[in-house]
Amino acid sequence: MTNLEAAPEQEICPPATVAGSRGPCLQLWPEREVPLGGVRAMNVKRTLPQRGLPTIGAWCFLDSFGPDRTAMSVLPHPHIGLQTVTWPLAGHIRHRDSVGSDVVVRPGELNIMTAGHGVSHSEFAVLPAGGGELPLQRGLQLWVALPDADRHRAPAFEQHRELPVSTGPGFSATVMVGRLGGVESPASMFSPIVGTDISCDGEAVLPLDPEFEHGILVLDGGLTVDGQDLPPGPLGYLGTGRTELPVRALPGTRFLLIGGEPFGEELLMWWNFVGRTHDEVEQARKEWEAEAGLAGAEAAAARYGMVHGHGPDAGAEAGRIPAPPLPAVRLTPRKRSVPD
Repeated sequence: MTNLEAAPEQEICPPATVAGSRGPCLQLWPEREVPLGGVRAMNVKRTLPQRGLPTIGAWCFLDSFGPDRTAMSVLPHPHIGLQTVTWPLAGHIRHRDSVGSDVVVRPGELNIMTAGHGVSHSEFAVLPAGGGELPLQRGLQLWVALPDADRHRAPAFEQHRELPVSTGPGFSATVMVGRLGGVESPASMFSPIVGTDISCDGEAVLPLDPEFEHGILVLDGGLTVDGQDLPPGPLGYLGTGRTELPVRALPGTRFLLIGGEPFGEELLMWWNFVGRTHDEVEQARKEWEAEAGLAGAEAAAARYGMVHGHGPDAGAEAGRIPAPPLPAVRLTPRKRSVPD
């Protein structure tokens, strides 16, 4: 998926450290509604990045969309320096990319696209055969920043249709990426990280890595953590130093738990790019725009490549998403306002 904002801000994310950490905490960071416009004409709810909380581990972006009946229709667009993590909760999404992938992802299945030096892809809702009303669409879009040693690697894609489940008294957790309670996902990641979809009813104690910082996003129901209610909507930041997380859940509660070792590199995020400097992001944008006029073998060999199935003869799926203009200023790093 993509960030379709017409005027995206640059997000400069300073490095986080474990040193000097004040340990566990619970901070609620409000969601904000972002109108994406474009062909989707839809809004998403964004909880990461936040001013003061740009990353949780290597997780640097978290949008939730739906439930509604707006058909996703995202033309080819570029990415650098990140991994996209697509986790549908309702509805089916067709993913095509310049690596040659053409797959449908369904609830309970995971798409991981590693952008590396550069990739392009498209995503479209799968419409009902023979017409009819579009089923409810709902899902999560997350990005993971690639560390410096891996951010220029060749692009890649993988889909996991079966994921392991970690269970304990009162909870069941699908391990999307990383490890929880000794259960490890097969997804390829490049930094110490965890991402799980947890169903919980009543009291439960979740095992955590004390070297990680963690965050919780309640999807349905509600949680009580550290004596504080956590409803659907805001992102709950849990800090570091926790070996376990006792929770009390309302019936039917479902939530996302993400975490990782505090990311020790400064990031510059703009539009669909995760880089390190203004000049790097500016060059990535320039190359995407320059590739607009390429076709055939020349397009396939370019930095972002070609997404097959999109082109002059593709009807409604012809074209690509142009890059918005860059801001006229260079921004200075923002400081994290959570305990480091």
